[in-house]
Amino acid sequence: MTQPDHTVSPPVSPVPTFYERVGGHETFRRLVAEFYRGVSDDPPLRDLYPEEDLGPAEERLLLFLEQYWGGPTTYQETRGHPRLRMRHVPFKVTPAQRDRWLQHMHAAIDSIRDQLGPMDEHLMRDYMNRAAQAMVNALED
Repeated sequence: MTQPDHTVSPPVSPVPTFYERVGGHETFRRLVAEFYRGVSDDPPLRDLYPEEDLGPAEERLLLFLEQYWGGPTTYQETRGHPRLRMRHVPFKVTPAQRDRWLQHMHAAIDSIRDQLGPMDEHLMRDYMNRAAQAMVNALED
């Protein structure tokens, strides 16, 4: 009688990252495009972006979010460590501007809800809330 060969393991499917689970690049591209659509029509928030064209800021946020959520590491390869707080120090970020930022980000998340399960949506909203709060560096005028 021949013994079964136990040295060969069945293939194991890797657990998908959040990035993969929610649709990858296309989902994050949609999220960021919708976010900046809102920012462009919000003068007090738009004033935080010194570049005339929001395209470079949109690209940076896209790369950052993709990397944060388990996608390509292009952000770190091209810009180094995110250092979010340090990169935002030159800008006066008040609680009111945090709230404006979150308003547009939550609207952008609403626009990709078709790609998010309830837990993924909760995780994304929670992260955005915490990240936005961490950027506050000034009181209201």
